[in-house]
Amino acid sequence: MHVLIPYASALAEAARAVMRDLSLPHLGRLLARLGPVWRSEGDEYSLSMPHERALALAWGYAGPDGGLPWAAHAAASDGIATDDLSWGLLTPAHWHAGADEVTMLPPESLQLDEAGSREALEAVRELFEAEGWVLVYGAPLRWYVAHESLAELPTASIDRVVGRNVDLWMPDHPQARLVRRLQQEVQMLLYTHPLNERREAAGLLPINSFWLSGCGVRQEARPVADLIVDTRLREALLHGDWATWAQAWQALDAGPLREAWQRLRAGQPVQLTLCGERHAQTWAPAARSWWQVLRARWTPASPADVLQSL
Repeated sequence: MHVLIPYASALAEAARAVMRDLSLPHLGRLLARLGPVWRSEGDEYSLSMPHERALALAWGYAGPDGGLPWAAHAAASDGIATDDLSWGLLTPAHWHAGADEVTMLPPESLQLDEAGSREALEAVRELFEAEGWVLVYGAPLRWYVAHESLAELPTASIDRVVGRNVDLWMPDHPQARLVRRLQQEVQMLLYTHPLNERREAAGLLPINSFWLSGCGVRQEARPVADLIVDTRLREALLHGDWATWAQAWQALDAGPLREAWQRLRAGQPVQLTLCGERHAQTWAPAARSWWQVLRARWTPASPADVLQSL
């Protein structure tokens, strides 16, 4: 059993205060019995999220920062024939223009259903196809594009951009110029589109842009038995709802982490990967000296200290 937990830690001061008060007994027991076997160092400005780097390692994906083929993987999961094309994930979004910067709200805040998503996609289709791009619907918040220029285009994970100045995350790459122009054209086209007029009349946010991420050619994922990727912390973290985030952590501790502890006690192999905003680290059964065993038992690592180290 390998439990991989994205969004396990956050850098916001309010989140760090919550971490100090979290009661996570099963996480503490696992950390006391397992040893660190892998760590991926990064910072909060890397294009790929730490959990993406950890998942890429598990699946055998190769690629630079911001160059892992998540779009092609998701497209194949949505039943789209990816062939040998270079794919990108196109996420419809709402960009909020403030006094000094433009920020992107969480895509879920659009409350976008299939009918509205398909209508928006058809409205912008000609802009992309005129440039020779393939545009395909996958789900309300998952559109896909394919074009040879996406083969080596590094892009930031959308979770890096949510709530932040979008200009800081625009790729500084020659092939990104067309992406920026398409974003501008989409904004102009949708500004007065009847779909957005209806959405605003209904009290919904308008769709006024998109984010491109996860570009590359599909790679075959290496089979991984008993891998559990639990993303229940994501939504609360992206919204900065730390009370809900803490509740989700407690549910994790009482659920999959409790099961992992029971399996470990029964002598079954268990791995745990925790991913924050900067780093990812994996713990697993590892050979330790008698001194390391005693030290872990009498001075176990505090879950709060471990989480804040990520």
